[in-house]
Amino acid sequence: MRKQHGFTLIELMIALTVIGILSAIAVPAYQQYIRRGACEEAKGALTGAANLLERFRAQTNSYVAAGAPTPQNASHATIAVTASTATTYTLTATGTGPLLGRGTLTLQSDGTRGATNGTVNPRFLAANVWNSSCRGL
Repeated sequence: MRKQHGFTLIELMIALTVIGILSAIAVPAYQQYIRRGACEEAKGALTGAANLLERFRAQTNSYVAAGAPTPQNASHATIAVTASTATTYTLTATGTGPLLGRGTLTLQSDGTRGATNGTVNPRFLAANVWNSSCRGL
């Protein structure tokens, strides 16, 4: 009897099936991990922009002429001042890249945090964004 060399077709098919199952689980988990990281970065950018606005108000006693603050770590969100008076402001972060179409984050001068639903995942809870590490995006 001859000694067998190599793999049989069934062994190769089993290996491909295992790889397919593992990648079907790993790829969506990795994408969610990337989105959560980008969301945390956007939250940090909002907080940094709020700090810049507070510093401006401490110097000028008003938020009006502050303009749009540009924090250093806002690579996955566009930060804008959507409403500004002498004593209040509302900052809005609109997602780009992995957060595109997933809603907006807001932070007001009194510390009120909010979020709006996006078009990609309209059933996520806005409270989850601020309270539980951006889960649900």
